[in-house]
Amino acid sequence: MAKTPANTHVVIAGAGLVGALLAIQLGRRGYKVTLCERRPDPRTNGFIGGRSINLALSCRGITALERVGLADRVLADAIRMPGRMLHDEAGNLTFQAYSSNPEDAIHSVSRGGLNVTLLEALAEYDNVVMLFEHRCVGADLDAPAIEVEITGGESKRIEADYVIGCDGAFSAVRAVMQTQNRFNYSQQYLDHGYKELTIPPASECGVDPALHNGFAMDPNALHIWPRGHYMMIALPNADRTFTCTLFWPFEGSESFDEISSESAVLPFFEKHFADAVPLMPTLIEDYTKNPIGSLVTVRCSPWHKFGNTVLLGDAAHAIVPFYGQGMNSGFEDCRVLGELIDEHDGDFGEVIREFSKRRIPNANAIADLALDNFIEMRDSVANQMFLLRKRIEHALHAIDAERYMPLYNLVSFSNMPYADAQEVGSKVVRLAQNIADAIGLESGQTMSDAELSRVVAEYISKD
Repeated sequence: MAKTPANTHVVIAGAGLVGALLAIQLGRRGYKVTLCERRPDPRTNGFIGGRSINLALSCRGITALERVGLADRVLADAIRMPGRMLHDEAGNLTFQAYSSNPEDAIHSVSRGGLNVTLLEALAEYDNVVMLFEHRCVGADLDAPAIEVEITGGESKRIEADYVIGCDGAFSAVRAVMQTQNRFNYSQQYLDHGYKELTIPPASECGVDPALHNGFAMDPNALHIWPRGHYMMIALPNADRTFTCTLFWPFEGSESFDEISSESAVLPFFEKHFADAVPLMPTLIEDYTKNPIGSLVTVRCSPWHKFGNTVLLGDAAHAIVPFYGQGMNSGFEDCRVLGELIDEHDGDFGEVIREFSKRRIPNANAIADLALDNFIEMRDSVANQMFLLRKRIEHALHAIDAERYMPLYNLVSFSNMPYADAQEVGSKVVRLAQNIADAIGLESGQTMSDAELSRVVAEYISKD
């Protein structure tokens, strides 16, 4: 018979977004939880990151937050983005709605602010202990237990009934699991890295504050400057700034290696991101001082060991950010684990075995989709045939939302398992491409949305 939650001790390595949300899930169910985090407490010391300061929250993440009663609180501070705003090299703007349903949108949220919100909610549970400046450096899978180093040099061993690794892409818990027989692991770095830049509020870059409610650009869009083998994106922040992220190759022509001196930065941006330059008064300073980050995909299996240790979030499945699903997939991990606890009446050993089995195919699917979306964002969004196909996908969705749900909608605006979304959505993509090929680019570009919808309806009626 499974132990009661009150008599079950769970130790979680990592109090980032996934670890904190998971601790809330378990705390609400009455489990004794010890949450260990290498950083100081961000509630009193401010958020110390090194990663993107804002993230795109979508349906899967929102659903997980709803389960713990925090969705409304988080969305109150978020900025709604119902589509992409494309910037071509001439400075022309094109808005692409994410969906034919105007209610569908992703939301820009502050990583640090969200982390603090989760930790503040967690502080309400007397059965949860938070230990900051406790860095997980290893694990004993037999006990189970984790080994932590406390700031100042002291070491400590924390034993529990179950160990959960939420300690990121370079997880110490997973590193120990990798030494075990029949544990599969791979990591793949992109040839591209990223650097963050800033667009300040309108008043600081010569833009009329009345145009966009104090923002330098329309805040209700994810801005993209697609340039073939590289791109820049910008997400809005609550303080009226934008965080821009430049995705560039590390080496070769037009790369971080080539554009490395202060004198080379401005001429390059004036040529390729001309409309952004007037909005970036600290461009050269940001470019030369801000670090270059790497982009890695991590896959492993199984996610559990001995029925007492399991991985969640980036520790199990780090992905590149191009579908905006890193946080959302990690939050979905928390939701699914919570549902399995309820389904299995608290048999935690069975829960983590089933969790590992259920989630791995979906994690692999979104990892593949995120890599594919990198190509779409940097290149295809500026391709006219791609734009026609997207219009056709929206027309199909408007005709029959249940039957013709586009891939992006299935990933971002539903809770359909990623592997199923990949399969179903790919069929819609192929159908839309077939219709686009039948219509032809020249004819399709001249059609109004109403005329295109009529042609699409006629096409599928013959199918």
